[in-house]
Parts: sequence; C-alpha cells; structure tokens
Amino acid sequence: GSITTADGSALVKLGNTTVICGVKAELAAPAVDSANKGYIVPNVELPSLCSTRFRSGPPGEEAQAASQFIADVIENSQIIAKEDLCIANGKLAWVLYCDIICLDYDGNILDASAFALLAALKNVQLPSVTINEETGLSEVNLKQKNPLIIRKHPVATSFAIFDDTLLIVDPTAEEEDVATGTVTIVTDDEGRLCSVHKPGGSPLTGAKLQDCITRAVTRHKEIRKLIDKVIKSIKPK
Repeated sequence: GSITTADGSALVKLGNTTVICGVKAELAAPAVDSANKGYIVPNVELPSLCSTRFRSGPPGEEAQAASQFIADVIENSQIIAKEDLCIANGKLAWVLYCDIICLDYDGNILDASAFALLAALKNVQLPSVTINEETGLSEVNLKQKNPLIIRKHPVATSFAIFDDTLLIVDPTAEEEDVATGTVTIVTDDEGRLCSVHKPGGSPLTGAKLQDCITRAVTRHKEIRKLIDKVIKSIKPK
C-alpha cells in the first residue's frame, strides 16, 4: 500500500535490490475469443537511475526478459483466474496493469519482481461494478471495494551457478556477473513447480536441479509467512 494513487502496491527490498510494484485497474471489453476473461498486463522497468548498467530509452534486453518471465509466472501459476476479472460476459472486464519498477539494482531482479507482484496483487482493492439494465452503461461504486481472489502464491528463487559445483541463492549483481549461469525456480503453495527459467550458461545435473527445487520450496514457506505478516499489520483503508 505504498503508492496511494494505485489500486494496489508493494515495495520489496532484497538485500540492496529495491523494487516497487503498482497495480492500476481499468475497465475494458473482453477479447472476442475469450468473452469471459479479463486481462493482466505486467511490465518490468529497469530505469537508468537504478544502476549504471542501464541506459535511458526503450526497454533493454534484461527488462524485456524480466517482463516475459513475470508474464510466464502469471500464466503458468494461475495466480489469478482471468475469469474472476470478468464483470459481464462479453461486455465488461477488468484490466490489471502491473508496473514493476526497479529503484535500486543489485542483482536478483526476478525474485524481487515476483515478490512485489504477489504482494501488490494481495493489496489490490477493486470497486464493485454493475451494468445498468436500462442504459447498458457500467456503474462504479467506489464505496464498496473487494480484494482480488488470489488462487496461487508463486514464489521465485534464483541461484547463481559456478561450474555446476557451487550454487549461491539470491545472488548479488557482482555474483551474477562472475557466475557461469543462473537458474530461477518458481513454486506454488503445494510445493509444485510453476516454471524453471534457465537462460543458457553452464548446465545443471538432475541432482543439483532437485536440490534447487527443495530449497525453493523451503524459501516459499518463509516468503509466504512474511507477506501474510505484513498484510495483517496493515490496517484496511
């Protein structure tokens, strides 16, 4: 709830890496081929102010890869059922714009972005919307707000790989630069795998990958407890 103008927001610090996520909700007509579904549009920004490695201008390769990773996590984990965002079949649905902006970059942007997204979505309060039968126009009641139905809680855990012998959890920018590869494991509440993101680099043995998954499941429980604790401490508006 750190951004008052957003419908939901969260600030995450992971070591020195600081990421803020703001969710803005708008009304739109559903797509013709999915008349009963809304939209979730994620975007990760790595502005030049967060690190000397980024330049001003259009999103660079790392920002695009992070945005695609978050989009895949949303799709694979079914964090929110898009059917829940539909207000009137074929007529009206919510569009959730999830803007994730890095304020300070020191590695492990994927984990921080995934945490910020989950916490921000849990913070969202949407006004109730009805469609007037006579006029066919939508009527928004800002006094009555409801939280989103969060179906799954995906948590990302990143590892820096050093020649398949050493794994470092939650790597800093310096550790990422000297690593021979990285891997990000995303798990849900039941300890199931949502996705494995491995952009090239040195290979991983099956045993090492299983070790990563086990550690990711343990970390999921810690993150979930932390998010729940913070949300309980925030008084509702």
